[in-house]
Amino acid sequence: MSTDPSVPAWLNNGDNAWQLIASALIGLQSMPGLVVLYGSIVKKKWAVNSAFMALYAFASSLIVWVIVGFQMAFGEKLLPFWGKAGSSLQVEYLIGRARIPATVNYFKNGTIETPMIEPFYPQATLVLFHFMYAAITLILLAGSVLGRMNIKAWMVFSPLWLLFSYTVGAFSLWGGGFLYHWGVIDYSGGYVIHLSSGIAGFTAAYWVGPRIKSDRERFSPNNILLMIVGAGLLWLGWSGFNGGAPYAAGITAPIAVLNTHICAATSLLMWTCLDVIFFSKPSVIGAIQGMMTGLVCITPAAGFVHAWAAVLMGILSGSIPWFSMMILHKKSALLQKVDDTLAVFHTHAVAGILGGILTGLLAVPELCNFDLPITGIRGAAYGGGITQILKQIGGALFIIVWNIFSTSVILLAIGFFIPLRMSDDQLMIGDDAAHGEEAYALWGDGEKFDVMRHETIPHTNRHADDSQIQLNNLGARGVTIQL
Repeated sequence: MSTDPSVPAWLNNGDNAWQLIASALIGLQSMPGLVVLYGSIVKKKWAVNSAFMALYAFASSLIVWVIVGFQMAFGEKLLPFWGKAGSSLQVEYLIGRARIPATVNYFKNGTIETPMIEPFYPQATLVLFHFMYAAITLILLAGSVLGRMNIKAWMVFSPLWLLFSYTVGAFSLWGGGFLYHWGVIDYSGGYVIHLSSGIAGFTAAYWVGPRIKSDRERFSPNNILLMIVGAGLLWLGWSGFNGGAPYAAGITAPIAVLNTHICAATSLLMWTCLDVIFFSKPSVIGAIQGMMTGLVCITPAAGFVHAWAAVLMGILSGSIPWFSMMILHKKSALLQKVDDTLAVFHTHAVAGILGGILTGLLAVPELCNFDLPITGIRGAAYGGGITQILKQIGGALFIIVWNIFSTSVILLAIGFFIPLRMSDDQLMIGDDAAHGEEAYALWGDGEKFDVMRHETIPHTNRHADDSQIQLNNLGARGVTIQL
């Protein structure tokens, strides 16, 4: 046995290393994955703003998380759906063995059924890992309000939503809350992350309001190749997203990683085939959406189902969200009214609910016994009856209702002090109006040109037409030659 105090007896170097690697992989999904994806999938005039919203959310989430957020999600129980607030900055706390105190589960007679979750690495590792989950949830939510939300309102909204919405779902399902002890299954965030971001994003899009008409009618990506790069980082990073969920490099981790990639690939192929059948050509954006729905759908089930079940889930996740986006969306007045920029509702909320329900159907009892607090949990296909499916639906309803309520309250409160949406004049210009910066040193794309912002040479001839003089004095942004 080691006598080195820096290597305590409870420390498992393999588990610790894997959890740190998983954390880094999830972090790469956000930075640079979603930053690159958001910056390239939108119109050129919104590239900077979209990427910066993701960048800001990542940074602000970390500070809020370590100051108070982590213990609200994984600390001592305060309410059945919320933990006690507390700091995660003290070195004594961070070097101690990781623990989630409210996860002890008891039989009805008061004896312990499953002990408290205590991974074999320091608390600092657990704090970092769950921060990555929290940050990416907020960044996914941002996809619903790209192209018009006031950046100042977003700067206030980000930390408040993390505190008052995300921590509730995380504690309820993962931190020892009432859904955790009731037996709702959410392996690595189908509900906590994806359903939350999809519903909260849709709610935020409703309150913020739509993009201007020209942007809603034509919002082509400014760089499809970079979009594919961002999507690739997101897909491969999901190895850590689902592989790190069991808190150890054990049996369920590789099963979860394998199932993740099987489902994502199947879903991408299914979505692409539907595009070819109905629209005569494959769409790159469609393929990425199919990839995303597959990754989201498998997330609540990744470590609890057979590989053949991952194929089945991929077929359904590549078709049901496709139907909701391509068919149902066009027939629903509500879905038409709410301007969900990147269709986060379909790719995350619809796919997240689908994955949760399929988990209640396909969860294998032997795998469930490795990680769940209640022994004997099994999917309906393995003799569990309809009970587990009903629990999955009940858990989804709680997440939906809480996110609608909390997101609405936060945005309405912010709206009293800061406009939630940029003005139409700013929306016509885009990044230059919001940040005074542009993604590329080129101008065009049919957007409104801010003459005063781009004037390069002061004019003195007041007898000529002012606007004509200004246009005559213009140079291409970033180019020294006057045209």
